[in-house]
Amino acid sequence: MAILLTGSTGYIGAHIASNLLAGHSEPLNLLVRARSEQEAQERLWRSLQLHLEFALFEEYLNSRVNIFRGDLTDAHFGLADDDYTRLVHTTDSIIHCAASLNRKSEKSCLNVNLRGTLEVIQLATRARDHHGLRRFSHVSTVAVAGQRLDEVVQEDTAIDWNRSDYDPYARTKKFCEHMVRQLLPDVQRTIFRPSIVLGDSRRPETNQFDMVRAFVFLAGLPALPFRPTARIDIVPVDFVADAVATLHQKERPAHEIYHLSSGTDSETFVELTDALSKAQGKRGPVFAPSLEGPSSKMVNALAGRAGKIGGLATLMKVFLPYLVWNTVFDNSRVVEEMGRRPAPFSQYCFPLLKFSRENNFLYKYRNWPPETSAHNASPEASAARDSGR
Repeated sequence: MAILLTGSTGYIGAHIASNLLAGHSEPLNLLVRARSEQEAQERLWRSLQLHLEFALFEEYLNSRVNIFRGDLTDAHFGLADDDYTRLVHTTDSIIHCAASLNRKSEKSCLNVNLRGTLEVIQLATRARDHHGLRRFSHVSTVAVAGQRLDEVVQEDTAIDWNRSDYDPYARTKKFCEHMVRQLLPDVQRTIFRPSIVLGDSRRPETNQFDMVRAFVFLAGLPALPFRPTARIDIVPVDFVADAVATLHQKERPAHEIYHLSSGTDSETFVELTDALSKAQGKRGPVFAPSLEGPSSKMVNALAGRAGKIGGLATLMKVFLPYLVWNTVFDNSRVVEEMGRRPAPFSQYCFPLLKFSRENNFLYKYRNWPPETSAHNASPEASAARDSGR
C-alpha cells in the first residue's frame, strides 16, 4: 500500500516527497500532470533534484514511486478506468498538498482548490470503502483566518465565517478545510496550516522565488513603510515538510489542526533588518509606518502595468497585506509534538538573499541525463509498484 501525495512537483510538495522517501519506507503514489511518461518523470526530476542526485531518483522510480499521469481538476483525475481503480486500491493514506496559489485569479483558485480537493475527497471515500483509509492530511494555510490585526491566532478559533478574507486563495482554502471535515467525518484527518513559507534553513538554494523577490526588494530599500516592532510569521520549508511527513505517519497525533509557523517566536521587522545589516556590514533601513497607506496606494496603482516595475508591484500587492497585519499563529502544538522549534528567519535570511541575487532569481536545473531514456522498470518492480507494496 502507498501514500498518495498530490502536488509533488510543487515547492512544498517536493520537500514532503523528499522527506517521505528519505525518512520513511512506504511507496508513494504521485499524481503528475503530463502528456507522456517521459514528461512526467522529467517534471518529477525537476522538482526533486534540489533534494537528491539522479542515481537515487532513478532508484526510487524503480522501487517506491508510482506515477499516475492525471489532472487534479478532471473527473477521476482524467485517468483510465484501470489506472484509477489501481490508484484507489493501492492508496492507504493521502497527503493533499496540491493547490493554486494564484491569489489574483478567483477562477484558478476555484478550479484547482475547490474542484481539485473534491476529486481527492472522492478518491478518499472510495479507498475508505474498499479497504479503509488510514489518514487524510490536508495542507491548508494560516490565511484561512481572514483579515486580522495585532493578534495571536489559535488553531481551533482561526476560522470565523463572518470575517472577510484577504483574497481568493484564502477563501477557497477555507472552504477546502470545510469540505474535508464535512465529507470525511469518519476518517482520521490532519489539517496543516503553514504561515509564510520562505527558504530552507539548511541551505541557501531554492527554486521558488515569488516571495523571495518581495523579500529581496524590501531588503534593499533605505526606508520601510512598516512598524519596526511588528512581527512577521515566517517558517522554513524544511520544518513544514518534516512536520507534515512526521505527523502524517504518526499513529495518533494529539490534534487535528496544526499551525506550521513560528508562532510567538516570530521576529520583528527590526530584528530581521538588523540581522541582514550585520551580515552585509551596512546600516539598516529607516522605518516610516506613516508611509504604509501611501505605499499601498502606489503599489495598487502600479500593479498590472507592463515591465519590471509593474510585475514587482503586482507581486507586492499580493503579499503586502500579510506583511502589515502583525499577526502570528500559535505553534505550541507542533513544537510539542516535533520536540523542536523552526529555525528563525534571521539565521538563514542572508544566505537566501545572497543566493537569489547572485543567481538572478533562477535555479540552475539539471537536464535529464541524455543517455537515460524513460524509466522502464523490470516486470518485478512494475508488479510491486502496481500492488502498492
